[in-house]
Amino acid sequence: MKVYLILTQIVYVIGLLPWFVFWGLSFMSFDSGIGVANTSFVLAITVYPIAVVACSLIAWFIHKQKKRTAVIVNLIPMLWVLGLGLLLIL
Repeated sequence: MKVYLILTQIVYVIGLLPWFVFWGLSFMSFDSGIGVANTSFVLAITVYPIAVVACSLIAWFIHKQKKRTAVIVNLIPMLWVLGLGLLLIL
């Protein structure tokens, strides 16, 4: 269990490197004006590191009592990783 948590969190930390670039570039979406879609896009990108830290802490706190719940909580930031992967594929 500890190995799983450590490996997935290493993936999330490595994901923070390209996140910083995407986060900076995401503000270019406001070049055509401020709108709901632009703001939602930037906010979705901005929330990634907060989700990584929050989900990692929660998973570590509950990993001894509720292993399955810890795995599920730890996989929540993977939604951003998979979303970026789908975006790059399309």
